[in-house]
Amino acid sequence: MANPNPLMVQSSGSDPADAAVQSALRTLDAEGSGIAAIAAALQSDLRVPFTAAADLIRNANGRLIVTGLGKSGHIGRKVAATFASTGTPAFFVHAAEASHGDLGMITPDDAILALSWSGEQPEMKNLITYAKRFRIPVIAMTAERESSLAKAAGIALTLPKAREACPHNLAPTTSSLMMLALGDALAIALLEGRGFTSVDFSVLHPGGKLGALLKYTRDLMHTGDAVPLKPLGTSMSEALVEMTSKGFGCVGIVDARGHIVGIVTDGDLRRHMGPQLMSASVDEVMTRNPKTIDRDVLAGEALEILNSSKITTLIVTEASKPIGIVHLHDFLRAGVA
Repeated sequence: MANPNPLMVQSSGSDPADAAVQSALRTLDAEGSGIAAIAAALQSDLRVPFTAAADLIRNANGRLIVTGLGKSGHIGRKVAATFASTGTPAFFVHAAEASHGDLGMITPDDAILALSWSGEQPEMKNLITYAKRFRIPVIAMTAERESSLAKAAGIALTLPKAREACPHNLAPTTSSLMMLALGDALAIALLEGRGFTSVDFSVLHPGGKLGALLKYTRDLMHTGDAVPLKPLGTSMSEALVEMTSKGFGCVGIVDARGHIVGIVTDGDLRRHMGPQLMSASVDEVMTRNPKTIDRDVLAGEALEILNSSKITTLIVTEASKPIGIVHLHDFLRAGVA
């Protein structure tokens, strides 16, 4: 007998979207457990070798050579890039390619960070032999404390065992994330240990939006005659001409010493709109003690000040004297915002 209501058959089935979300949640839960396990290990068995690894890398005369194969190799490339971008000279050498000439990239002054979950890849044998021959220190990152790699290394960062997010416990998922997380933790520990600043960071990241964020206010500001300025006592009619001609929607007000003491903005005009506005002086209309910024502040920080203060313009000062002006549009053009 035919089903009189075929919709009932559809509604009784599982929702594909819900199934996908539930799968994603299981994956995130598994991977989150792996990260939690590392955090716990760092407070116990992993504490001493992690500190030793950081000290070894910090004191190396050469570079950090990161190596690995398969998924560990992909993670290794990213970890090497993170080290390099945070002040630790590093690059990736593929463990298999090392046996075909790339060993020449590694010098006795370097240190090696070898990533392998099992610690038993035969392709790493020649690289480890080379390291022993030239007394190059090796740090192993592996889950197997008794593996060949861990035993050959001077320092073994032994990752806690964790189940892969893959339902068959086969595809490297949780394990890959754990290696990435520990690599990042090591890179940031070195960054903080050497006092690596945002200024240092900007030197290594001149391109893209990140590079734009790391420009300085001085790189974006307008200077000289482009800065709208008028002294105390100026009539609003004259100040309005200055605002209009310079195109920033404001005019800075300076005292007899040339110090910035106020600013007249479009908002001030609206608040004081009336028949007497044009004959009033700027002293009566201006906002006193306006927000200003130093020329050596990073563009990203300057943009945050604009956003948090809900303003579009900042006067750039040096010893309380205006030397420039930056507008939100300048950050947009530079790719910061």
